[in-house]
Amino acid sequence: MTERERALSFDAVADQYDEARPGYPPALFDAIEELTGRPLSGSRVIDVGAGTGIATRLLRSRGALVTAVEPGPEMAARLHRAAPGVPLVRGLGDALPLADGRADLITYAQSWHWTDPARSVPEALRVLRPGGALALWWNISDGDVPWIAAQAERIRHWAGDVHHGAHSASGRARNLPAAMERAERRITWTRRVPLDTHLANLGSHSVFRMRGEQAAADFLADERTELLGLFPDGTVEEAYAVELTVARRA
Repeated sequence: MTERERALSFDAVADQYDEARPGYPPALFDAIEELTGRPLSGSRVIDVGAGTGIATRLLRSRGALVTAVEPGPEMAARLHRAAPGVPLVRGLGDALPLADGRADLITYAQSWHWTDPARSVPEALRVLRPGGALALWWNISDGDVPWIAAQAERIRHWAGDVHHGAHSASGRARNLPAAMERAERRITWTRRVPLDTHLANLGSHSVFRMRGEQAAADFLADERTELLGLFPDGTVEEAYAVELTVARRA
């Protein structure tokens, strides 16, 4: 699969993605406001690779004037149903179908690694107004928690070369040009969810989509047994670290 095909693989599980994936803590948006030096309320924000609009809706709840950009038809349809008042554009970060200098902030929630920085960086700079900012972030399972580290190792063993860790994905933020003033934050948080939601969250990731439905179902069945030994009441406490990079246009 190409990176574009991997990104579009989420389209087949749009509903599952929206229902099971974690959101983001308020502290993330506080950090974005601090690092950009501008409140989200009233800011013109372009949320690229918006998916089903998990981040889009949270940005809007902070008063941002959000336009969503999403290439996948099913993901875009789910976003439109969940947030019908949000302007939605079908497109890619490598070729933004937007006018020059229109954005105060461009956000990539879990999606920058699907772009080619040689193309997506110039596009972001074109669409940002002078003094505008680019915010990239990833929810990463917190490997400092022992059961999460053990689960990650089981996934790596099962997926082999197909597995692409979020740590390597977020590392691509370092490809931003040196001329862009950059700051980084790491924000830890947790959520408690039913075991079924946790497994649906896992199954919505591209590594499971690429291995095929039966292989994924077999792994997740084994994982259910493993986790019931740790969480016999069927409630899983997921732990995350949000890795945030904010880069400002001169």
